[in-house]
Amino acid sequence: MSRPAGWRPIAWLLPGCGTLAFLLALTGLSMGGLLRQAPEINFSEVLADPYIRQVTLFTFWQAVLSTLLSVGLAIPVARALARRRRFLGRSLLLRLFSLALVTPAIVAIFGIVAIHGRQGWLNQVLGAIGLDGGNYLYGLTGILIAHVFFNLPLASRVLLQSLETIPPETWRLAAQLGMRPRDVFRFIDWPVIRQALPGLAGLIFMLCFTSFAVVLTLGGGPRSTTLEVAVYQALKFEFDLGKAVLLALLQLGLCSVIALGVLRFGRVENMISGERRFFERPDRRTWGGQLVDGGALIGAVGLVVLPLSAVAAAGFNDKLWRVLADPGLWRAAGQSGAIALTSAALSLVLGWGILTSSRALRHRLFHLRSASLLEVSGSITLIVPPFVLAAGLFVLLRQWSDVFSLGFYLVILINALMALPFVLRILGSAMHQAAEEDERLCQSLGIAGRRRLTIIDWPKLRRPAALALAIAATLSLGDLSVIALFGTQDFQTLPLLLYQRMGSYRLDEAAVVAAFLAVFCLLLFVGLERLFGAPTKDQQL
Repeated sequence: MSRPAGWRPIAWLLPGCGTLAFLLALTGLSMGGLLRQAPEINFSEVLADPYIRQVTLFTFWQAVLSTLLSVGLAIPVARALARRRRFLGRSLLLRLFSLALVTPAIVAIFGIVAIHGRQGWLNQVLGAIGLDGGNYLYGLTGILIAHVFFNLPLASRVLLQSLETIPPETWRLAAQLGMRPRDVFRFIDWPVIRQALPGLAGLIFMLCFTSFAVVLTLGGGPRSTTLEVAVYQALKFEFDLGKAVLLALLQLGLCSVIALGVLRFGRVENMISGERRFFERPDRRTWGGQLVDGGALIGAVGLVVLPLSAVAAAGFNDKLWRVLADPGLWRAAGQSGAIALTSAALSLVLGWGILTSSRALRHRLFHLRSASLLEVSGSITLIVPPFVLAAGLFVLLRQWSDVFSLGFYLVILINALMALPFVLRILGSAMHQAAEEDERLCQSLGIAGRRRLTIIDWPKLRRPAALALAIAATLSLGDLSVIALFGTQDFQTLPLLLYQRMGSYRLDEAAVVAAFLAVFCLLLFVGLERLFGAPTKDQQL
């Protein structure tokens, strides 16, 4: 069988192979830097070290509790959203859930402090009625509150989409059989939810296990320290390379096992897709169901929406114009914007290269396993967390140059890799769907290369590419972990500036910076999505 015109297998495979080689080389250099500085490791002594054992156990414990709380609370929230499709504010709540997913961690933390801190809204309300809420925020409690803020919206959206796949015929049959709400949950809702739980819980556990900004700001001391924060403290404050390398390698090993487990349990449904078919559930009119759903939605508003509102409200104070007139704010904003745009563009290029070769393997050569492995390679940051990758490069490069002078470029590079799994997920499904529709036509007409990109692919992939670019830029703009290691007085981003203001208890100034960063992220996200996702006049015609 002759190959179709325009078929050049090497040309189609080069982008993915080149990207894979780049990822492996970068990871290899980072791991080589860690291993080269690693002391002679005696695993029995490592496990016997009280500090390392305590940090490791706390890392697991907070991740387990955060996962259980996030998923456990998301189940009633998702069922409430599935049953109450017409209540006022439903679409707004879902939009705020989406906003919480891309809110910079340090901004959300400031909002949580404004609600739950010693002088926060909740303590003020309790004080007005003669009660004392106490200082419960810092430590494990604060870490759990922050992790629920980030992961409850994610889990709720994923479970809601799983529930919306139930066909209307099932609900008609349930109504005819007169099924009670308890039976509806047991025989209809729970089997669907149970299928999504392993992959969802694994993903949330991984995110909490590698959490950095939350633990750094709300940990409250050595007893509430995770492995990633311990690596940062060993490098930044103690200058103990041996200890930092040992902790980084320990985290790398644990993350590898966890990541393989997450990949084994399957993929999480796309939370970006739109809502599905409308159906009338027979359990939506009971008084008990209405009370449970109302309580779940009110709890979700308190956990997720109130911190976002607190950031907006706290930003308007008497320090507003003083902070906005500070050249340091605008210098940090400029550096943040440059890093965000550059790293997002690099992440999109790397993702496009992987998916181009994966598409050729899947739809032309029919090597499905090879295509899947190539796409999984882009999720290297699930196995090697960005901060561990940064720590390895820090240890390696300090031997030959001033590593802080390279901080700008290293932050861009690592942020691009951090966003790559999101780019692959958003763009991958759209690219494979387009390939299924157009692959045979392109082969028969000999359309390939740049012609295929401009004529066939780009009109269909423009919107998902713009969404991937916007999410990658927003993630980079709000990241604190890597800049915390490479940042200096002359090289700051807005998250680092906010962290420093909070650390020095200049809370009014921190409130303005938090609101400024939140608005910056929102404008960047909306601007990129509309600028690059809007169809051209030719496409509209």
